[in-house]
Amino acid sequence: MLSEEILDPRVSGLIAHLYDAAVDDSLWAGTATRIAETLGSTSTVLKLHGDNARVNLLECTDNLMVPERDQAWADDWHRKDLWVERSVAYGMQRIITDEDLVTREEQARSGFYQEWLRHLDIHHMIGAVFPAADGAIGVLGIHRPQGAGAYTRHERRQAALVLPHLERALRLGQRFAAVSHAHAASLQALDRLDTGVLMVDGAGRVIHASDMAERLLHENSQLAVIHGRLALRPPALHDKLLGLVRGALATARGSIAKPGAALSIPRPHRMPLALEIAPLRPSASAFGEQRPCVLVFIRDPEAPIAVARLRELFGFTRTEGVVAAALGRATSLEDIAAGMGIGLATVRSHLKRILAKTGTHRQVEAAALLARSVSTASNH
Repeated sequence: MLSEEILDPRVSGLIAHLYDAAVDDSLWAGTATRIAETLGSTSTVLKLHGDNARVNLLECTDNLMVPERDQAWADDWHRKDLWVERSVAYGMQRIITDEDLVTREEQARSGFYQEWLRHLDIHHMIGAVFPAADGAIGVLGIHRPQGAGAYTRHERRQAALVLPHLERALRLGQRFAAVSHAHAASLQALDRLDTGVLMVDGAGRVIHASDMAERLLHENSQLAVIHGRLALRPPALHDKLLGLVRGALATARGSIAKPGAALSIPRPHRMPLALEIAPLRPSASAFGEQRPCVLVFIRDPEAPIAVARLRELFGFTRTEGVVAAALGRATSLEDIAAGMGIGLATVRSHLKRILAKTGTHRQVEAAALLARSVSTASNH
């Protein structure tokens, strides 16, 4: 009997949709409506009941939404959901209906029925509770009005077919969400570094570039991306880069190579850019090993230091912050005075206050501290 029902195109289509939604969470919207339609119902709710009476509404049909002015009232009834309370006592992962949980006499006098469910035009329910992540209780509730009639054995079997797939899809979705969050955090961290980071393959094709890397590529003619590949000027320097990339790639594949690789990129009338190449080993997966790649780190020693961050960190005045940032870039006092259009004695006075506020005793100590205390200026 079950083998025949699982071929029902509505049920099999719903199960396929659940797994698609686990991979792409944008597809979760509308899942409740699809469940309701498959089970011949008018409404569905998917929610999590956690500790301290917290309720996380994952998805529901539009007709279960209430106006903002009634939200506190709705939240209170979600916390006091009689069906959830009785379902937990009845048994986890068991398909139940309202007839299993309450008598007609209870329906007649229950505020849950007379106030909350009457407002939503709900009378009959089929669903289940199941264990979810972090000790929460997952809730599937499918409903229809009194005139639609009670749920049948056939509909119970349909719900029983869907439930384990819904549980698995939710677990997969939560795992994918955690991975996605970690990935987003990693990318944001890269974008906030004062070092440009490029991920390239063995042919030098750029797979990913951080914000700082994009900025350095734009501001320095010695760096370029040509037909999607990282390139350096002059050609001899580019050939050296490719050699270092190939060496790092061999290390990523497991071969023994020299640890670390660095390259200095000369710039006319400016300090050189510093490049460091490091292997990125692939991670094993049952779905195929990722290809090995190489990380290219680019640092500009002349990049402006974030003055606002220095001021927040050490309590500098605006002028002290400008002088401190220049010191962090190893600018001489004479050049600072000339660049700011102030006297050398004034710069020395600012230096004295900077030493006091940073707890340093010499200019070189202060410069080292200031250069390493905050990132370079960015759009963040």
